[in-house]
Amino acid sequence: MATVTTLRFLLTVDRWRRSRGVIFQFRTLAVLVPGVTQIDNKSDFLGKKPHRKHPGILQLPYVRLPQALTNAARVLLAESSMSNVEKEVHALTSYLWSRHLPVEPEELQRRAIHLEKKFSENSDLPQTEEKLREAVLHVLRKTTYHWQELSYNEELSLVYMAARLDGGFAAVSRAFHEIRIRIPEFKPQTLMDFGSGTGSVTWAAHNTWGQSLREYMCVDRSAAMLDLAEKLLKGGSQTGEPYVPGVFFRQFLPVSPKVQFDVVVSAFALSELPSKADRTEVVQTLWRKTSHFLVLLENGTKAGHRLLMDARDLVLKGKEKLPSDPRPSFVFAPCPHELPCPQLTASQPLACSFSQAYHPIPFSWNKKPKEEKFSMVILARGSPEEVNRWPRITQPVLKRPRHVHCHLCCSDGHMQHAVITARRHGRDLYRCARVSSWGDLLPVITPSEFPLSPAQDPPEN
Repeated sequence: MATVTTLRFLLTVDRWRRSRGVIFQFRTLAVLVPGVTQIDNKSDFLGKKPHRKHPGILQLPYVRLPQALTNAARVLLAESSMSNVEKEVHALTSYLWSRHLPVEPEELQRRAIHLEKKFSENSDLPQTEEKLREAVLHVLRKTTYHWQELSYNEELSLVYMAARLDGGFAAVSRAFHEIRIRIPEFKPQTLMDFGSGTGSVTWAAHNTWGQSLREYMCVDRSAAMLDLAEKLLKGGSQTGEPYVPGVFFRQFLPVSPKVQFDVVVSAFALSELPSKADRTEVVQTLWRKTSHFLVLLENGTKAGHRLLMDARDLVLKGKEKLPSDPRPSFVFAPCPHELPCPQLTASQPLACSFSQAYHPIPFSWNKKPKEEKFSMVILARGSPEEVNRWPRITQPVLKRPRHVHCHLCCSDGHMQHAVITARRHGRDLYRCARVSSWGDLLPVITPSEFPLSPAQDPPEN
């Protein structure tokens, strides 16, 4: 009975409100922070384009490998003598996805001291130095993640190709697509790929900027991987003509900063380094070799995201200035700021990750479209004023009747849950939000930079 009475009351109030043009602000449909309330349409960026093509849309449709690469991969796997390839592929995929970073020696020593103190205070345990050390080592072996370096021989390289070539290509294509869409005038001529593996970065770069790129430098310490990448370029053979011209292979990073590359990439390679000191040295070297963009990608896990944020902070806080290139560093994507990552500082830290759909190589176990979940950071030389700093959508957009839920990483360094309605925020912003996806930018600005529209309520005092 109470429910029926309540519904009648709401219907009566709604009729009264509509007859007098009164707009009630229900809190559940109006949670949008002051910094994200106005559509950025000062320059009429929509023009005659529909809202579904607004400039913040960066999501690629289903990515498909070039047919030449697909054919070469199938030829190489068919010619191999490996058995149970499908089982090996699933095992390697699960291992790579669940892999953690190696425990640093300082952390291991801290744990050992804590355990030694704990055991020493317990009179029930043996107190001799030798037995105390054995007890500490026993616990450490059981509780410490045992990181192992992967040595890619010819067989493991083929398994990696079958497991990761298509997914890696999709993730890197998404990162390159963002640069190309946001800065269409950027035409790189040189590219360096650290930890190049099967060469998916080279193929993705050629697919994106093939008209301008003239030199690709692939660096990988595994000779078997370099040999496999070269075979893929030549259609699966040793003697064919390379599909992409201007590709060079080497096993060691060029240390000299005199030669820079327009784009430097490390895709799923930093997590293969055995220590934080090694990662620090490599990231610093990669940044010295960067002329315009440094693109870093890892698995979309907490470990992968934290690793990328460490690299991001290292570059942003770096003191060294190259005499030949004094330009400062800034974050091009995904963060619209250079402040600490709000995902990591939250009470329950989350991985800032994105998803890209792709069509896998049609092996017998690969028939359905897949999603590649990855984390990325793109660092650039120059000034952040050169690009827009629109909020980034960090989770799938929830579309509900007459309102849209967007989780945004904003330029003030905070995460915000925005609930957008046409009545409160205007038709343009509502439609742009409704057609946006996870990973897109929402083209909005602060109210101080744009006058309030009639559809907006004045700010509360």
